[in-house]
Amino acid sequence: MSPTRDILIVGGGLAGLFLALKLAPRKCTVIALAPLGQAAASAWAQGGLAAALSPEDDPSLHAADTLAAGAGIVDPVVARLIAEDGPHRVRDLLDMGVPFDRTPDGELALSLEAAHSRARVARVSGDLAGKAIMEALSYKVAASSHIEVIEGVKAIALLQEANGRIAGVLAEERSGDHIQLRAAETVICAGGSGGLFAITTNPKSSQGDAVAMAFRAGALISDPEFVQFHPTAIDIGRDPAPLATEALRGEGAHLVDRTGRAFMQDYHPLGDLAPRDEVARAIHAEREAGRGAFLDCRKAIGAHFPDHFPTVFEACLSAKVDPRIAPIPVAPAMHYHMGGVVTDLWGRTSLEGLSACGESASTGAHGGNRLASNSLLEAVVFAERTARRLKDATLSQPGEATAEAPPELGDLSLTELRKRMHSQVGVVREAGGLAATLDWIEAATHNVGPARALVAAKLIVAGALAREESRGGHYRSDFPKTLAPHRTFIRRGDKGETVIHHSAMAEGIRDV
Repeated sequence: MSPTRDILIVGGGLAGLFLALKLAPRKCTVIALAPLGQAAASAWAQGGLAAALSPEDDPSLHAADTLAAGAGIVDPVVARLIAEDGPHRVRDLLDMGVPFDRTPDGELALSLEAAHSRARVARVSGDLAGKAIMEALSYKVAASSHIEVIEGVKAIALLQEANGRIAGVLAEERSGDHIQLRAAETVICAGGSGGLFAITTNPKSSQGDAVAMAFRAGALISDPEFVQFHPTAIDIGRDPAPLATEALRGEGAHLVDRTGRAFMQDYHPLGDLAPRDEVARAIHAEREAGRGAFLDCRKAIGAHFPDHFPTVFEACLSAKVDPRIAPIPVAPAMHYHMGGVVTDLWGRTSLEGLSACGESASTGAHGGNRLASNSLLEAVVFAERTARRLKDATLSQPGEATAEAPPELGDLSLTELRKRMHSQVGVVREAGGLAATLDWIEAATHNVGPARALVAAKLIVAGALAREESRGGHYRSDFPKTLAPHRTFIRRGDKGETVIHHSAMAEGIRDV
């Protein structure tokens, strides 16, 4: 039997590394496929971290904005919790060496983003927040004696005792060999599902592994149909698509069609700063009508582009688009998975021995439409709470546990899946396309077996087909109206089937 570690953290993104640092001095192990900070989607975050840090702001205002953006299904307790914890976690990051932008008088420079009522997004060099945060945390982790880092391995299944308790993971090395990593407590911080879609701002490797592994083990999953499409991916034929941060519109950039006509006021009274789902659908409609969609930053940013938004500037120039003198072509792209593995307020899932943090988790913070820059916030808030719970906890040592290695989905099948998810489970959905995609997934599963990508995609599609309404990022052209607020909960049945039910807001596994 392989040795047992104390706390095993699956994933080297922001949630995983922040959790590991906050566990000090308790020993923990972090596993990641790539060197820390290099492949995590956290490092690609451009906007920053939202928190009520200015004298003109207050956590109650931040919580209200979170509730409003989330289309009626944000848990108000969680919204208040992340808003109140936000300033403390930003100070933690400052202490860890994150160089957030400052004003000339030394205060944090805060930016306005869509659906925020105040400027409250802390950034680094305009659009380098994710990269800078991950560099600072990776450096701290490397210098921390209580953290063991194992790179070059990927979790593919959860080790499970006969009684259902999770006892670590079955992992795959780069060589293809499988190893068991046993642990008293396993925390999955393995990112989102953007790689399941043909157009995404995520690493292609983000294929819903965490939610697939947890579902197969019997964990409760919630709201998988809610995926957020960032409205302004840079449309230059890249995979993944570079991102034109929302902060550009916060600085005054406008969305225009190919004739230069600003069109967002035709769709929403907040215009360019409308919630992301509204902007994404507006851009989708303009593109479908043949008018195209472009982000005009010439007047708002102009010559300051190289210094204020270096990542966007470099991406544009690489495609021979100079945003100082020409509008940027944009298109919606799958950006963030708001659903995931259900947790309580302390990161516990419905399975003993298993916790979840970050994009892998469904805490109730994002509802149907995540508020801009709340993702990094949620990651650090819940990582800190999970660490606080586990730091001095007495953990049970696992017994005999097993896991079955799932099959891998071949490149051709994955390409077809990504095309179908983009065209039929994208910004606008309807029953025919969803049912056809679900049938294709079922057929592929019959031929290949329960590959993780197929399991995760099936959860998204099944949830979208079952939700016969439009809400937030989930828009059904055949059911455009919004019903009474309700959440989707999915679990694996006794015979391996997918069991779906909808419930009112109070249901879940919340534990204060």
